[in-house]
Parts: sequence; C-alpha cells; structure tokens
Amino acid sequence: MLTINQIRNNTTEVIKKLSVRNKNFQVHIQNALDEDDNRKRIQAELDETLEKSNRLAKEIGLLYKEGKQNEANSAKNEAVNLKDASKELTEKLNLSKENLQTILSEIPNIPHISVPEGKSEADNELIRSGGQIPKLKIKKAHWDLASEYDIIDFELGNKITGAGFPVYKSKGAKLQRALIAFFLEEAENAGYQEIMPPLMVNEASGFGTGQLPDKEGQMYHMTADNLYMIPTAEVPVTNILRDVILNEEDFPIMMTAYSACFRREAGSYGKDVRGLNRLHQFDKVEIVQISHPEKSYDTLNEMVNYVETLVQKLELPYRIIKLCGGDLGFTSALTYDFEVYSAGQDKWLEVSSVSNFESFQANRLKLRYKSKVDKQTVLAHTLNGSALALPRIVAALLENNYTENGIKIPEVLQKYTKFDIIN
Repeated sequence: MLTINQIRNNTTEVIKKLSVRNKNFQVHIQNALDEDDNRKRIQAELDETLEKSNRLAKEIGLLYKEGKQNEANSAKNEAVNLKDASKELTEKLNLSKENLQTILSEIPNIPHISVPEGKSEADNELIRSGGQIPKLKIKKAHWDLASEYDIIDFELGNKITGAGFPVYKSKGAKLQRALIAFFLEEAENAGYQEIMPPLMVNEASGFGTGQLPDKEGQMYHMTADNLYMIPTAEVPVTNILRDVILNEEDFPIMMTAYSACFRREAGSYGKDVRGLNRLHQFDKVEIVQISHPEKSYDTLNEMVNYVETLVQKLELPYRIIKLCGGDLGFTSALTYDFEVYSAGQDKWLEVSSVSNFESFQANRLKLRYKSKVDKQTVLAHTLNGSALALPRIVAALLENNYTENGIKIPEVLQKYTKFDIIN
C-alpha cells in the first residue's frame, strides 16, 4: 500500500507512473488527498477542543478555591460540552482514518521505471530464453499420458472433491514428492531457511500481503472462523514479520516454504484449464526475501537467476518475461515470469513469477527496520518468487520426456524418485 506521504509529496509523478498500468488512477489519488485533508481538519479541531478542555479543568479548580461557585459550575457545564464534542470528533477522526485506509488499499503499487507500457500479456517483454525445444516423434498431452500410465487421476479427484483437485498415484505421487524435495534442498543450499507455515490465514495476514481486498473472490473463505485458505506460501511466510522492527544487520532475510495452495480460479474455463494447466489445489515451493531498500533490485536479479538454475537443472526449455504495466499484479513494482515449453500442447506454460513489491507490502505489514544512520524506522522491501509451482512443471516434464519406451525422469530428480523412467 502506498503511504499518503508518497502520494502527497509526489502527486503528479505517482499519477504518471500509475498510468503505466493502462488505467487512470487520478480520481483515486484525489480522493485520498481529500480524505487526508479532512482527517487533518478533524485532528486540528480535536486538538483544539482537548486543549480547551485541559485549560478549563485547571480554571475550574482555581474558581472553586477562590469561592466563585457560580462561575465554577458554569465552567463545569462547558467542560461537559467539550467532552461530548471531543468524543464526537474522535469518532469522526477514526472514521476518516478508516476511509483513508480503504481508499489507499484500492490503489495498486507504483510500477518500476523499467516496466514496459502495454495492455496485456501480448505486450510483455522477452528478456532471455534457454534450453532446446524437444523434437518428438509422437506428441501427447500430459492428461493422456497421466491416464495411459495411471499416475494422475483427474476423474477420481472430481469424484472426491470436484474439478481441479487431481489425485496423484504411484510414480505420479513420487514425482510430486521428488520435485518438492528437490526444490527445498536447492533453496536450502542457496541460503533460504525452510518454514512450514499454516495453510489458513486470518484477514490481517491476507491484507498484509495484498490478497485482501484485491483478490478476495479468488480465495477460499472459511466464513465460520473468518479464515482464508492460502493461495501461496508467500502469505503466511511474509506475515511472519508483520508488525516487526528489524535491525539493518538482519538483512537479507531469506525463507522458503513448501505448501499446498488453494485458488478458486473463478471465471476460468476452456482448453487452458484442462489437466494440470489450472487447478484449485496444487503444490508449490516459494522463496521470500526481506531486503534493504537500496539492495532490493540486486536481490530481485539474484532470485531470477536462482529460479533460472532450477529450470535449467530440470532440462526444460524456458523463457523469462518482464511483465508490462497492464499485466502487472496489484502489489508488484516489477515482475519476471518464467515459462516452460510443453511439447504435447505445443505451448508455453507459466511456472513462476518473481516480484519486487518494494515497500508496498511492508507498509501494510508495518514491517520496518531501524536505520543505523539516524535511528529512524524505515519500511523494508519484500520480494517473493515461485521456486517452483509443480503442476505445469509436471505437465512439461511428462510431455517433453515422453518416448516410445516411457517417460524419462531428469537426472537431477532420480535420487529423489528412485526410478529413471515411468513405464
């Protein structure tokens, strides 16, 4: 969330930068400024009323001492009126603060200067690519391979729960477990501390990382307890540091977590949701970093390079995309997407997003650090990335490594799977 000072001190620049998102936020900005002016006016009136009340309390005591009973009683009546006025002004002030927070929460993050202009994913910028697209004699989609080798059962998942909740079986289940172990071990070797977080979060956590109110309709909500199923481990892991004041020497803070993820994917339908392409429940390993503001873009590049090593080790053809303003997530200042090529579908599948949120999440989280120089508390920067999301990785591995003799397992996974082929 942007701070009101960010907006007030750089109004024209903020409006201009937000326009890169292919939407005009001028009304939102003006509403925030107007509500802040209203808040300041009420605060000033309240301060003046409290000052009068305090001054009058002293005068009443003196009047009684001097025997001026009538004047003292009159002053007491005035004090009662001031107390009522203070209560009313306090209520108005709290309401104004809430209104301001609501307005600010509806304004997205300011895109980084390097974010390209554009309306949709068609305008995203290709950064680089790697790996070789396989030349297969026979191409098969992963849902057909899953059925042929009896490793993923979509119909059984539909029976037990519904569409988008597959059941992994035999070597399919072992492949899932192998990928999770591989991603976690790689993250640990890179310096990330492993976390095993809850799979449900409260409303404050959802707000802290920006899922609420922006993506409320996409989250599974347990209404009886007002808890939300996590859409990604980013939410509980980043919230570990909600309302925390760090020291500069604490940076960088690096955490990783495996979790099941839950997304309603409301409105998603058609061929792009078939098989593993888009699920309501899926597994993912996430990496999160809390960074000093001056180093967060170096950190972002390091995280992108790290995720790149993962797809390279899995021997998957990949490309790295910088998202344009129109495709940029609500909370992100800059995002790089990773896509892998899926031979059976002859298409690119997104498998990771690596983002710098700058201070946007930290402001919501009240995640700060104490500056060594002036001892002031400053908002930290937060970053996260998928490392990696399993469903489309599995889809690409099955389709790209299919042979007449079975589906080959990448060498890097074989120590985890304990087999080198699915047949």
